[in-house]
Amino acid sequence: MEHSSIKALEQARLIVPDVFLLDIGLPEMDGNELAGYLRAQRETSRAVLVAVTGYGQEQDRVNALAAGFDHHFVKPVDTAKLAALLSQLANSSRS
Repeated sequence: MEHSSIKALEQARLIVPDVFLLDIGLPEMDGNELAGYLRAQRETSRAVLVAVTGYGQEQDRVNALAAGFDHHFVKPVDTAKLAALLSQLANSSRS
């Protein structure tokens, strides 16, 4: 887990996660910009990006999806829905 967008981007190249949970309201660069960089990196271009954010207006969701996010969860996150998504992703990666 990283609290810095820059460090997260650097670590992503090394660890290459299958799924990223990203806040949108981040210092240095916002989560939408970070999503764009993750999509542009060869190593992380196919990862699942999940926005976990306090930005919950419809335009925020539209912006997140346009930036490259696959899913958009608004804080406080419904943990049952997030767990179901992560379980679904884990099961589909095993197939």
